[in-house]
Amino acid sequence: MSASLPYVLILYYSRHGATRAMAERLAAGVESVRGIEARLRSVPPVSPTCEAVDPEIPAEGAIYASLDDLRHCAGLAIGSPTRFGNMAAPLKHFLDGTSELWLGGALIDKPATAFTSTSSLHGGQESTLLTMLVPLLHHGMLYAGLPYSETELVETTSGGTPYGASHLAGKRSDRPLDERERHLAHAQGRRLARLALALSAMSREER
Repeated sequence: MSASLPYVLILYYSRHGATRAMAERLAAGVESVRGIEARLRSVPPVSPTCEAVDPEIPAEGAIYASLDDLRHCAGLAIGSPTRFGNMAAPLKHFLDGTSELWLGGALIDKPATAFTSTSSLHGGQESTLLTMLVPLLHHGMLYAGLPYSETELVETTSGGTPYGASHLAGKRSDRPLDERERHLAHAQGRRLARLALALSAMSREER
């Protein structure tokens, strides 16, 4: 990764790998745009016992995010499996700790989006995405979903919503992304990257 290029932060929590696979497709979409990079970061699980401490570096997948990853990003995508129609606790816990960035307005006017994975087709994909955008709006970010110019939105029989990419992982969370889900995740990453570059350029001109 070049230190000189802006980056889109793709921040996710994944229990069984489905959300991680989506994050990787978004990253491919970001990096299909010249002049910007994708930075994949994850969050550690949370525990009901205070004594539980997770290793500083996960055994697999992306390394854990820091506030600086958020502070310096040009755009943000957050991803989570659904938990009763909402984001999983580990991602919510991380976002709850971003008050420092909110107080300083670090994320104002940066583009953001969300993506999710569910085990059942009607297991809360859209409600999860809608609730995930709430903290982004509180940070002053500009939310970018998926437009219907992506015709896969009306053709899909699994995941895919105008609120963001989604994936039907199956009851054992072992169903791979199908062709339409892969396309929509890639398109979402590409759109976010283009918006991030445009808004970054506007910000530089204002300065």
